Amino acid sequence: MGLQQTGLQQTGLQQTGLQQIGTQQACWQGEEVQQEGWQLDCWQYEAGQELLQAGWQQALDSQLTGAQRRVRRSRCRSHRTQADRPGCCSKVEAAVVVVEGLEEDLRPLDVLAEAVPPDGSAVGVRVMQVQGARGLQLSAAAPHALSFPASRIFFRCDLFPEEFSIVVTLKVPSLPPKKNEYLLAVVAEERDSLLLGLRYSPTQLHFLFLSEDGAGAWQTRVSFRSPALVDGQWHVLVLAVSEGSFSLTTDCGPAVDIMADMPFPATLSVRGARFFIGSRRRTKGRFTGLVRQLVLLPGSDATPRLCPCVNPELAVLSIPAILRGLTGKPEDNEVLKYPYETDMKVTLGPRPPCTKAEDAQFWFDASRKGLYLCVGSEWVSVLAAKERLDYVEEHQSLFTNSETLGIEVFVIPETGLFVATANRKTTSVIYKWTDGKFASYQDIPTHQAQSWRHFTIGKKVFLAVANFEPNEKGQEFSVIYKWSQRRLRFTPYQRVPTHSARDWEAFEVAGEHFLAVANHREGDNHNIDSVIYKWNPGTRLFEANQTIATSGAYDWEFFTVGPYAFLAVANAFNGTSTRLQSNLYVRLGGSFQLFQSFLTFGAADWEVFHIGERVFLAVANSHRYDVEMRLQNDSYVINSVIYELNVTAQTFVRFQEIRTCSALDWEFFSVGEDYFLVVANSFDGNTFSVNSIIYRWQGYEGFVAVHSLPTFGCRDWEAFRTAAGSYLVYSSAKEPLSRVLKLRTG
Repeated sequence: MGLQQTGLQQTGLQQTGLQQIGTQQACWQGEEVQQEGWQLDCWQYEAGQELLQAGWQQALDSQLTGAQRRVRRSRCRSHRTQADRPGCCSKVEAAVVVVEGLEEDLRPLDVLAEAVPPDGSAVGVRVMQVQGARGLQLSAAAPHALSFPASRIFFRCDLFPEEFSIVVTLKVPSLPPKKNEYLLAVVAEERDSLLLGLRYSPTQLHFLFLSEDGAGAWQTRVSFRSPALVDGQWHVLVLAVSEGSFSLTTDCGPAVDIMADMPFPATLSVRGARFFIGSRRRTKGRFTGLVRQLVLLPGSDATPRLCPCVNPELAVLSIPAILRGLTGKPEDNEVLKYPYETDMKVTLGPRPPCTKAEDAQFWFDASRKGLYLCVGSEWVSVLAAKERLDYVEEHQSLFTNSETLGIEVFVIPETGLFVATANRKTTSVIYKWTDGKFASYQDIPTHQAQSWRHFTIGKKVFLAVANFEPNEKGQEFSVIYKWSQRRLRFTPYQRVPTHSARDWEAFEVAGEHFLAVANHREGDNHNIDSVIYKWNPGTRLFEANQTIATSGAYDWEFFTVGPYAFLAVANAFNGTSTRLQSNLYVRLGGSFQLFQSFLTFGAADWEVFHIGERVFLAVANSHRYDVEMRLQNDSYVINSVIYELNVTAQTFVRFQEIRTCSALDWEFFSVGEDYFLVVANSFDGNTFSVNSIIYRWQGYEGFVAVHSLPTFGCRDWEAFRTAAGSYLVYSSAKEPLSRVLKLRTG
């Protein structure tokens, strides 16, 4: 979209009006250009007149049809004879310019190349590569260092062309609302007067020039509205000036024309003036972005030379050699002829997006010690140090107000990292990661809380607690809390009737949001329904959607495989035995239906994980018990099982059995390219001081024990990562102490 016209302002003796004119269709259809004796630049005037008088008028007119070959008129009214024009070109030279140069008008003057040395060695000038293109960063250079006398390019005539184009390729950073920065300024040094300038603000592009007559001098400003210029992208601007017509084209888009009562002066003298690039001869208003192209094209509209273009944001008329592609291969021990820097994204947080804005940029993941390049929409590893788990050390002893039955680690964007502890007594606590450790943040009343579940719906952040016991009034319910951005706290949002709830599972299917509660028992009856609730966007509440018969339900686990959504329940006890079928359901026809059953023993947890294209499902078996048999100590030391999905058979098959001690939880995590499972061993039949084990994926061998971690009544594990590295945190159901462990890598 082209830039929008805002108007022209004139200071001094008078104000001039504006009239916006659209692009005339006739111009693009090749209407004849009106000539007034065919006037050229002062050094071409006499030769041009002679050619026209010699009968060349018809030939010239035939070649001047069409806006793409139009030659702008630049008058030199002050000199009428060759004797008055020292240094003007000869008639033969003018003829060459007029006849052979009709289609290319006059030679482009690379103003940027004039100011910057060929090797880019100017102090304070840096070559940066951003979004696949190189530009110059000038903000650290002294204003005078990026200037040159106007006589260097106006060596035959000291009058600025009456008709010309300025071509700029730039990448502009965001600016404060009222700040202006100069791209180009022509300054009369003796009186420090701005003869011509091009500057921009966050919303406008301004072209300024000095007008003079017998009554005095004043500065005129033509302003174009620019809503999309300060967006961090490359843009090509073409400002074409012809008498009272000012035209601006952005990225080869539609031109915006302004007709002004006050035309650009025909006799603007640049004698004793200097060109300043990226400033107005002073530090204030210095250009802070990147400039790639700054070209003055006398006597012509440069737009037809640039457009159409495959990549209009980087259309080139002329750029300095230092910004072109590196040519040839450097010889041994030879540094690059044109060294440059690249705008590299460095982050200590999660993986940033890879879009057009980041294309050809690097991202350094300090936590993983990897360097990545944005290609298309993917971060491609360029240099990645293989990170391996070396050992585990205690990082923090997290003292809680009572035993902790469950923990939930989560992040609230722009707020921080948190962990919620489900405590046995009447208050549970939310901790916030502060200065490398968890610190108490908010107390929430609960009733023998078993677990927490964090989830989001749109921008809303929720936290649901599973209460096991009724409140002091005998009411039994669990509570959903909503994050208040104003108070920066969780506040009660919805109460849901539950029965000795053990777990919540939040998930989304086809854009619809669900919550499943694991009801463990109602009184002494363990064979009751657990409930799946569905979010109603109209009422903004969760409403019962489906009930599923369960037996002492302990945990829900949701996952997807391709287009299919699955929900697994861990059935722990039916009132007489822990030897039960735990079930896996698949969502078909708007409800969950039985897909597969697994023989389990006091199942307390399901954990789904992926390794490559393979899908695994691990169950934590807690103990064997039957009312008809006497409970033995070895009833707690049993096998927990890992199943793998057999896609061909469309069923999960037994993959590996691991000896566990009343396992209550599995947690899957990765470090570098390695995969791990940690089990919460809680009781071996004699003591709660039991080692929990970290297992590493060994491919064909399955999971192999690599670390033994002393724990006491371990109930739950959570893995998380910060800028400082990877961590594990576990809760104890037998003491008011949880521990944060740091994974040391080598």
